[in-house]
Amino acid sequence: MRPARFQDFAVETLLKAPEIKNAEPWTEPDRTFGIHLTFNTGAQLWAAITATAAPGDDYDRPEIPVAYEPPAEVAWPDPYEGGKVTPPRAEAFLAAAFTNSGSGEIARAYEYSAGATPTRPTAHPGMGIVFHDESRIQVLFQHTARAGQDKGGRSFDLQDAF
Repeated sequence: MRPARFQDFAVETLLKAPEIKNAEPWTEPDRTFGIHLTFNTGAQLWAAITATAAPGDDYDRPEIPVAYEPPAEVAWPDPYEGGKVTPPRAEAFLAAAFTNSGSGEIARAYEYSAGATPTRPTAHPGMGIVFHDESRIQVLFQHTARAGQDKGGRSFDLQDAF
């Protein structure tokens, strides 16, 4: 799945997810594709979308989706720890949202922190999706804001809890 179509799919999928109050496309001058999420608590997450094309895919030609059986649904993880969203919990929650989307194009979704250890932490929080055509989407967390904060053009750092 290519990034433009994924952005639309992500917004549509995440608007149906429990604990998500709002999802909308997000861009910045140096980021073409992204999503801005607001959780029911008011916590916000801005994530960039990057892609790895399927082998032999040419973005100058029309996309040819490949679909098989969608992944089996998984239990929805709680995105909150102590009432706040944490990056690892957001990763698991988003991976579940895409796994549970019913899309036959998705082979699997995974969170980056799943294989992290204290001596080998995740370099950047986020999650990934592997599609049946072997393309990949990376959803990289960029900014967070606690309930009541307004990004207002300022760049927020990633917070341990938001």
